[in-house]
Amino acid sequence: MAALDATDRARRQSLKDADMPIAAVPKFLGADFSTAAPGHRFGMYLKVWGVNAKSHKVLWTTSDENYRETGPQRLEREFKDVNDRGAFNEALKLTPDDKEAMNALTERQSALARSCSAEGRLLRLDAVSIAPFATGLGNEHPLENGFAFLNPYGLPYLPGSGVKGVLRRAAEELRDGVFGVSNQDGWTDAALQALFGVQDGEGDPRRGALSFWDVVPRLKGDHLQVEVMTPHQNLYLQGNESPHDSGSPNPICFLSVPPGSQFTFYVRCDLSFLERIAPDLVADVQWKGLMQAAFTHAFDWLGFGAKTAVGYGAMARDHEAEGRAAAEAQRASELAEAARLESGKQARLALMSINMQGIETFITKMSQLHLQLQSLFNPHGQQHQLAKDLAKAALEGSGWNADERRAAALAIEGWLPKVVRLDMKEERKKLRLRELKGDQ
Repeated sequence: MAALDATDRARRQSLKDADMPIAAVPKFLGADFSTAAPGHRFGMYLKVWGVNAKSHKVLWTTSDENYRETGPQRLEREFKDVNDRGAFNEALKLTPDDKEAMNALTERQSALARSCSAEGRLLRLDAVSIAPFATGLGNEHPLENGFAFLNPYGLPYLPGSGVKGVLRRAAEELRDGVFGVSNQDGWTDAALQALFGVQDGEGDPRRGALSFWDVVPRLKGDHLQVEVMTPHQNLYLQGNESPHDSGSPNPICFLSVPPGSQFTFYVRCDLSFLERIAPDLVADVQWKGLMQAAFTHAFDWLGFGAKTAVGYGAMARDHEAEGRAAAEAQRASELAEAARLESGKQARLALMSINMQGIETFITKMSQLHLQLQSLFNPHGQQHQLAKDLAKAALEGSGWNADERRAAALAIEGWLPKVVRLDMKEERKKLRLRELKGDQ
């Protein structure tokens, strides 16, 4: 009897330890996909396919066939255990690599945007989600509802085509003044067609001047979340039973991006194209004002992504993030200008003689010291010594011509009194500046 109990316990443990459910992948890939991106775990590595606990046969359904002893007589019965909960849990978490990739993608977009914004061709708006955000629910998936992941990165995203569709609808509502919205922003048929293009049925199809970039959200926290919708009236749509109000609920799960996540929208305008078809929209960058109004209306009334009619995808403009982005862009512009000036300076130095390069170095150091000073340095210090060294080199060094000596004297006379506290009349005598300039 004891031997039979031990055998039964071993059998139960082996069933418990069995790798169920499984992913539809070759065996050599193994079963640990925890380091894969969430989109890959929810797609190609989805662990949802059921296995029979006794035969270990793959069923290719989303349920496992398990066996448990039930009833007064403790008879073994077959149970179908649905695998959707475990499959969703597998896809939720973002690893540190996922967060790094997400930040790298948004930073790459930001860098590309800076190259366009200087010419007035780009509009950037930042927003934060105030409700769960879902997109791509209509994509085919074994768990009924899919989700939009950006391949090959496997990260959630809002396609640029979806952004364009929402903003075109917002522009149409502003133009028509629906829901009591006043059209004070200037949206007209001509402006809408110039910016968004002409669709079938509106005339000859034509592209618009705007292009919309994909949006990669920066998630709040380190995971996606699961939402549930529960249609109760399934009898109205399927089955042979007469529909009634006590129908069994049918919970359906789907993925979403949690509230508080950050979204950055980029809209690029082909100014040369817009100049040809609607030059008035280019003047005073009027197209940006129109698009900002459309974004505001979309944030307030429409939302982005799926299931917006029940509150999903609602967003609010993030002015703080836009301020930080503007400051970063200004800083990048200043650094680029400084690099350009430095490059020009180095090119100019390369054309100078060795002696003139020494004079230029003296002027650069003195100008830097002058900018840093709150008060003048005392004489005979390091700053004073720079002038002495330059004067001595010009007087006693070989290879100095008259023009270079004069330039050295003028540099010392111009900068030394700005940095060192001294009597410049006496200093001219000590450093023999009149002799350097060639004055008699």
